[in-house]
Amino acid sequence: MKENRENIFQKLGRWVTRMFMGPAYEDRMYRKSKKAEEKKDGENKPDDSELIVSPGRQVLQRFFERKFAVISVGVVLIMFCVVFIGPLFMPKYYDAYTETTQKDLPPTMSFMKVPKELQNDIKMIDNYGSFTVGLSNSGKVYVWGITRIGATGLDVKHIPEEVQNAKIEWVSAGIDHIIAIDENGKFYGWGSNQFGQYAVTEKVLSNPNLAPVPEEVLDGVDPDQIQKVTSGYQASAILMQDGTLYIWGNKQAYSNIDSFIGKTNMEDVDFTLNYVVGLTKDRNSVFCGVRGLYNTARAAIGDKGTKMTEFLNGRKIESVTATTKSICCLLDDGSVALVGDFPTDTTQVPTLAEGEYYTEIQGGAYHFTACTNLGHVYSWGGDHFYQAEAPTGKITNAAKVYTGSFQSYAVDENDQLLGKWGLKGYLFGTDDAGADIASRVVAGGRVTMTVGAIAVIIEILIGVTIGLISGYAGGWVDILLMRIAEVFYSIPLYPFMLILSSLLAQASLTQNQRLLMIMVILGVLGWPGFAYITRAQILVARESEYVTAAQAMGVKEGRIAFKHILPNIISVILVNIVLSFAASMQTETSLSFLGFGVMYPQPSWGNMLTRASNATAAINFWWQWLFTSIILVFTAVCINTIGDTIRDVMDPKSSNDK
Repeated sequence: MKENRENIFQKLGRWVTRMFMGPAYEDRMYRKSKKAEEKKDGENKPDDSELIVSPGRQVLQRFFERKFAVISVGVVLIMFCVVFIGPLFMPKYYDAYTETTQKDLPPTMSFMKVPKELQNDIKMIDNYGSFTVGLSNSGKVYVWGITRIGATGLDVKHIPEEVQNAKIEWVSAGIDHIIAIDENGKFYGWGSNQFGQYAVTEKVLSNPNLAPVPEEVLDGVDPDQIQKVTSGYQASAILMQDGTLYIWGNKQAYSNIDSFIGKTNMEDVDFTLNYVVGLTKDRNSVFCGVRGLYNTARAAIGDKGTKMTEFLNGRKIESVTATTKSICCLLDDGSVALVGDFPTDTTQVPTLAEGEYYTEIQGGAYHFTACTNLGHVYSWGGDHFYQAEAPTGKITNAAKVYTGSFQSYAVDENDQLLGKWGLKGYLFGTDDAGADIASRVVAGGRVTMTVGAIAVIIEILIGVTIGLISGYAGGWVDILLMRIAEVFYSIPLYPFMLILSSLLAQASLTQNQRLLMIMVILGVLGWPGFAYITRAQILVARESEYVTAAQAMGVKEGRIAFKHILPNIISVILVNIVLSFAASMQTETSLSFLGFGVMYPQPSWGNMLTRASNATAAINFWWQWLFTSIILVFTAVCINTIGDTIRDVMDPKSSNDK
């Protein structure tokens, strides 16, 4: 049995060697062994001209003489590594990820680049969307991140001159605006004012869905009596120490905003994505003006939760802070109460050491960051961009924390920046759903390349087998198989796929099933090309002397075809494999672009271009199509270059001509 296995492996090894290195390889190995024997016996060294260089080595030598082809190989290998290995080192990804606050953002890695002038003099930091506003103790305002507001042409980094000349005491950032209050109580605002975020216009006053900025705020408030200034999606609020709340903005974004207008008994206030939430002076519950909402609390993510009064059991709520869907209440004993919707796959609230308790908690888009009495910092909640992974062991003397949508900052008692963690930015920007384009390019490339590879494998298995049988058998077998190939070859791919996709649109197919269907169809319709090429080569090779000799020795026909002929024509098939791979990728991309291939939210390079195929994206959001297009074209050109070069170097006449 062992000897049989060795024979099988030896035969397989010889077949592979003959296929890739050529029939002269064995002769070369024989001559090398003979040379070693002659040297051992002291005989004269044979002339180098007697050594035969194998066709495989000749092909490699010619290939590596083509610098552009070598570069193309490197590019394709890098792309394969990026799309198949890169996700292991990238932020957490899933196809259906969307984020309202991160839509249509251009490429940048500046989300956490706190200006040097502010790093040692931090009074406040606030963030809700793509940009962050900071305030120094000297009253100077700083803005960083992606400061341009969509396609409006507005840019919040252009701080009004009167704000630059004033000593600012309070600042706050919304999704598209910034408000500030100076030492004299004067109110400022800049950015978008479409929904009355900071100014009262006729449009605001005539729209019942907008709550205008209160006159008391416009007339000026005492900055020393302000307890909190905060902003939400398209709304803002100022809370005074006596409990008076001034709130304004878009009622369509916050349907319960009317419940807070005119309130004079508030202890705290914050914004989720859809609701205003607050804490009244009795500090016994979370107030939102919607009956039955936010009336249960829990200590850990995943717990069922109990009625708020039962959970508190006599304790009082000190403050409330909110993410887009959830609320964290800091209790008077230093513990926390979690209220709202917490996905079970988010990180849990850290367990503190004995004697340690929370002194402050701030909320981002999906995570919370807290500071303890021992100066430690902790983060928990959503961790898509590692914003819930605070450097706990590295920061031991934090006095305050500031939290943005996906970032957090820790500051010591001297107002110096100790650390920052979370989202740095987007290498290729974001799309119209707020998803990271770089991550989707990688995931889409994996889909596109997988479709191309599997389709080519199916084409090879069907086409080479049929071409081999047809060419070697000849006669009525050849006629029958070639007529079948012509039938498949005559089927128009794109109209066929359009019709089939329309029919299957009514069927409940999963994304993987749809993807498998695309690969099978591309493979089944693409095999005639391999069949024609294989058949043509077989018709020439079957008249060769080695085939005649094998037939004379009584070798079986199937063995002659697959063992003797196929290895000698594999070079031609190899060229077609490379070119067909590029063609399959382009076909899948085209189908997905037309909406009949891989469907959103599963990414492919084709459907990513579809979502950016409108005038607004083409003009204002160029990054949504540019990077994907460049990578697609560059990869296809490199693969085609490799295929063309292999074809040239395997044809001595063509190689000499060039």
